[in-house]
Amino acid sequence: MTPPHQTLSHQFQPAGQQQRERDPAMWCAIIAAGFFFLVLHRLGIPSKPMFDEIHYLPAARRLIDLTARLNPEHPLVGKQLIAWSMELIGDTSFGWRFPSAVLGGIGLWAMMRGLWWASLSRSATILFGLLIATDFVWFMMSRIAILDMAMAGFMALAIWQWALAWRNPSGKPPRARLHLVLTGLFMGLSLGAKWNGVLLLPLPGLLFAWNRWEALKGRRAGLLWTSRGFGPVPGVSLIEAALWLGVLPLLIYFTTFLPAFYYEKDPLSVGKLWHWQQYMLQLQDSVKKPHTYMSRWWQWMANIRPIWFLYENIDGAQRGVLMLGNPFTMLAGLPALLFCAWDGFRGKRLHLLVFAAYVLLVGFWAVNGKPVQFYYHYMLASCFLLAALALVLGEWWDLGLRWPAKVTLVLAFGLFIGFYPILSAGELPRKDSYRDYTWLNSWK
Repeated sequence: MTPPHQTLSHQFQPAGQQQRERDPAMWCAIIAAGFFFLVLHRLGIPSKPMFDEIHYLPAARRLIDLTARLNPEHPLVGKQLIAWSMELIGDTSFGWRFPSAVLGGIGLWAMMRGLWWASLSRSATILFGLLIATDFVWFMMSRIAILDMAMAGFMALAIWQWALAWRNPSGKPPRARLHLVLTGLFMGLSLGAKWNGVLLLPLPGLLFAWNRWEALKGRRAGLLWTSRGFGPVPGVSLIEAALWLGVLPLLIYFTTFLPAFYYEKDPLSVGKLWHWQQYMLQLQDSVKKPHTYMSRWWQWMANIRPIWFLYENIDGAQRGVLMLGNPFTMLAGLPALLFCAWDGFRGKRLHLLVFAAYVLLVGFWAVNGKPVQFYYHYMLASCFLLAALALVLGEWWDLGLRWPAKVTLVLAFGLFIGFYPILSAGELPRKDSYRDYTWLNSWK
């Protein structure tokens, strides 16, 4: 019988695994470092703003001089990071994009570490890192000065710390508590960058409550809130968990608005803070003018409506940046999600959680009334898509069926290499070189 405090860890462990595999920390570091240095290649090209950088760069400059608000429909963390980079490195194209590059590398590391501590599967963890690194989306969002990588990078750090708290490899309650605190901190920073990950914020707290309830079966219900000696994190009561996973993220989020209190024109105040959140929501819903590259959730899933971040003659050559998902892995992940759902309903809770997170994130945009949506809104959901693919391929690999993972990696890397010039603003040989990459008319 599994002790109550081990319930979640036991259920997260892959079937048939009798002992923990060797931690692939070195592989995680190599993959993340290699990815980061590749992102830095040509990071300053184009030398002028591309796509939505035209909105966030002026807003970041106003955070430097604190004269007035710009881009008020979004929180400040992402813009503040760009502003600090401008001050430290310089108001140049490399300086604008450097924070996204850093968070892209750190976020990739955190994603891998999160899956490792949740699954204890070495093969799935390494596959996951390689799949995200070659999925096109994470790479391109690490190379542009907009808010999404700050949102996703901090969310990845939160997921890592959350998985560490549940697993608690040290066995020491104070260490698990620290991981819960860091989970709340990073969730607040993610929300303070952009609201896209808001649906993931309640999940750690809800899962904590559910697992505590399961651990207390047959005992007094009154222990649910105050008990400390049961799973999922022994030593931490549900009341304390609500503080770290519910109250702390909100406090961090509202604290990120502190620079706005010092604007010369129309500074924010405590009394205006809640009203400002409502105003931000109104501004986001007010954008109704159709955009050339707007798309819908089902087009994201089918990978048929990308965005041209750039296509023009600039910096001495014809260059382009096509915001597209990897044509193979973005589709291969869909049946993997169904495998995860099937395994999840048969008792593998990590698989079910990955499937549910994907459905939650995509479903939100399916029912959201926001009239103008873009493919990059799929970034967080696509991480869970690739986690599903990694878990399925990793299980097959461990069972000796290795050719599906090998074929997947060959295709993923082959497509990444083939598309690399159009992902990284490389020199293109012709003015109409976009035809070499736009296999579908909807990609043009």
